[in-house]
Amino acid sequence: MTVDTLSVGALDPVGSAARGPTTVALLAFIGVSFLWLLTLAAGEEETAESLHLANRSLSAVFNGFALAGEHISALTLLGTSGLIALVGFDGFTFAVDSLLALGVLLLLAQKIRNTGRYTLGDLFSLRVSGPGPRTAASLVTLAITIPILMVQLRAAGMSTAVLIGMPTTETEVVCTVLMGGLVTCFASLGGLRATSFMHIVKVPLVLLVLAALALLSLRKFEWDPGEVLAAAVAKSVAPNRYLRPGLWRYTETFGPLNTVGTHVAVILGAATMPHLMLRLNASHSGRSARRSMSIAVVLIAVFVLLLIATAFSAAAVAGSSSAAVDRSGESSLVSLASGLLGPGSTARTGLVTVVGCVIFFTVLTTVASVTFAAAVSLVRDVQARGEGRRTSQEETRAVRMTAVVVGVAGVSLSAVTLLYPTEFLATFAMSVAASCVFPVLVYSLFWHRFSRRGLYWSVYGGLVTCTLLTFFSPAISGTPFAVFPGAHFDWYPFQVPGLVSIPVGLLLGWLGSVIPPQGLESDFRYVEFEITTGMGWKSTP
Repeated sequence: MTVDTLSVGALDPVGSAARGPTTVALLAFIGVSFLWLLTLAAGEEETAESLHLANRSLSAVFNGFALAGEHISALTLLGTSGLIALVGFDGFTFAVDSLLALGVLLLLAQKIRNTGRYTLGDLFSLRVSGPGPRTAASLVTLAITIPILMVQLRAAGMSTAVLIGMPTTETEVVCTVLMGGLVTCFASLGGLRATSFMHIVKVPLVLLVLAALALLSLRKFEWDPGEVLAAAVAKSVAPNRYLRPGLWRYTETFGPLNTVGTHVAVILGAATMPHLMLRLNASHSGRSARRSMSIAVVLIAVFVLLLIATAFSAAAVAGSSSAAVDRSGESSLVSLASGLLGPGSTARTGLVTVVGCVIFFTVLTTVASVTFAAAVSLVRDVQARGEGRRTSQEETRAVRMTAVVVGVAGVSLSAVTLLYPTEFLATFAMSVAASCVFPVLVYSLFWHRFSRRGLYWSVYGGLVTCTLLTFFSPAISGTPFAVFPGAHFDWYPFQVPGLVSIPVGLLLGWLGSVIPPQGLESDFRYVEFEITTGMGWKSTP
């Protein structure tokens, strides 16, 4: 989906003159953000319901902006914009996937909120009781969260190293660790309400900065969008193919079927991320959650349009084939900001600084949300499996400590694997969500015959299939961009496991439920009443 974060060598789009002011401003912005979070956290009630869900009190508009903020991540802002700048049309199609993913979630949002269940373990237990579904949910949560944290923290470390003018491997490791430490602090200190406020500030900030970059790019090309696109094509690595499908290296290597599988995995996976289940349940009703999703769709549509415009502008100004844009393309926005105004000017320094602050804030809010949601899921699911129940204060402390553990694990793995290509981790995480979470949600919410065996077969079958196919894929061995390019155990011919694992998860969920004995545990009429009216959520454990 996104391109792996590699060392960018001598790339220095900021320049020596602007490096000092940019670094000082970035540090000041980090300090202000941290103080603001402490202020927000101080106003939080120390209860589990308040920490996890903001007391289910967020309005449709408020939560709609926060939902849009959840989708504006380092993967989209940096990875997708870089992919568009580098490969043109193929990157554009991945930008559209964000909208399609929100469309899928829009169809499920009201029903998910009406259940009142906000972790994967809660949702997996909608039709099946006992500790088994929560154990499966915990494994799936970790399989999704840790890879996503690793990819986003790597992108943050690389971008920070570029901003301070030291894009070496050693600096990228240090920046990744420091950024990860900050994000872990934010995730452990803030609750859902605090992160919601930060998302609400992030969304208009990102949109304004992208709009400014797009307008400045148009001014540079005499307000002619056609000239911008023509310059992007002329400066691309393959002008004759830039606006046609097939330039993305995985399409070139593995064919269009692999690309289709990647799109399906991204759309279904992005729609069923664990942190989005938590976010939907912060709305005060199912109808409010649906309205929030409608607002988020509009905001993300604007974001996608501006992102596409700025990405093509980056290719036009910096050139996707020159040293001004790194191999991953993730510094394309910084390169664009540095190339729009005159070198050494105060305006240029200010623009680069603002872009750097927006990148930091994007990584901060998104990674903190993912980490916090994982901590809530793990604590709640482990607690539900045990014999005793924690008090609200004990659960709050457990969530904060678990957030630290998850954050440290993500930072450590990001730093250790920095020298390896890890693009496959994002694809793996999306495929796991699409293969394990999506089938269970659809069957649980809409099919009366879904059973315990169907759930286990779907979840474990999808997870094992994803893991095995990834391990034996060209992403791990046998290709120049593999983790082990010299080894050859790549018998699976595609880069994305979701091409096979998504149908496997759906098929196993159906097959396990129809083979006798079916072992139905709940009356679907009650479940249907609950997810239609929302009247059963207060009884959720």
